[in-house]
Amino acid sequence: MASPFIELTVGDRIIKVTNPDKIYFPEIGATKRELVEYYLSVGDGALRALRDRPTYLKRHPDGVATEAIYQKRIPPKHPDWLQTVTIRFPSGRSADALRVTELAAIAYCANLATIDFHPWPTRADDVEHPDELRIDIDPQPGTGFDEARVTAFAVREVLDELGMRGFPKTSGTRGIHINVRIERRWSFTEVRQSAIALAREVERRRPDLATTAWWKEERGEKVFIDYNQNARDRTIASAYSVRARPHAPVSTPVTWEELADVDPRDFDIRTVPPRFARLGDVHGEIDDRAFTIEPLLEWYAKDERGDMPYPPNYPKMPGEPPRVQPSRARPQAEDAG
Repeated sequence: MASPFIELTVGDRIIKVTNPDKIYFPEIGATKRELVEYYLSVGDGALRALRDRPTYLKRHPDGVATEAIYQKRIPPKHPDWLQTVTIRFPSGRSADALRVTELAAIAYCANLATIDFHPWPTRADDVEHPDELRIDIDPQPGTGFDEARVTAFAVREVLDELGMRGFPKTSGTRGIHINVRIERRWSFTEVRQSAIALAREVERRRPDLATTAWWKEERGEKVFIDYNQNARDRTIASAYSVRARPHAPVSTPVTWEELADVDPRDFDIRTVPPRFARLGDVHGEIDDRAFTIEPLLEWYAKDERGDMPYPPNYPKMPGEPPRVQPSRARPQAEDAG
């Protein structure tokens, strides 16, 4: 027997939603239909965050209580109108990823059980030069959103001094993301270096709170500023992405004024649409100006510490320090002595 379905009109497209009553978020009983309709309700904001970007899909065909399918390549069978863009991985291999050009593409992918969308910080017409610096503020055990909030304002202080404007959003979990539009003049390596420089400056100002330590054993009860989210092929959930949790939280753009006392638990698949209808996209100005990262690159060049480790799945990068966990490296050094 054929699966039940409904059809939704999205622009000039008809999007078929199969099994619309299937429960995806068990804690609140939210269905697949609610997921698709959520993305339509925040369409302007979601599309602004994804438009023309290579985008990965995090899919949960049987709901968020089951294993995710993290899909970097566009499914082989897809409508002719769905666009793609060729990207290159750190390994040198390439693939065709989704290129979001219209709201119907988001709705189509939501019907494929895409809970959250993970875009590259580049646009399809130039995938080698990021237009976004991403500051990922990640609380470690013993810290939480309050510590992430304080760290975010420390980041804002540095950005303000540099004449740059950051746009904060809740991560949808425990952290905060700050996105900064930048000029498309620099490579992934250089943008990552600028992220290292920024994170180190925040760490210098707030050593009691923030850390850039890549190895978890060195972080302590601090907030990690994950500079590696700016490396090639690394992505974070986009603005307005639902997150794969039983209560359907949303990575929600906020103003700096709101961030001072916002509670991320207030933002979910059912509360964000009326907020969006009332306020619109509070990050609507994010594309108005792109900033230079030259001051950050100057800081990086003057820092004798140089580069920091890449994620473990990356090939050894030029100038990278030994990719060895400190507790394992020290005994080896003592043995050699």
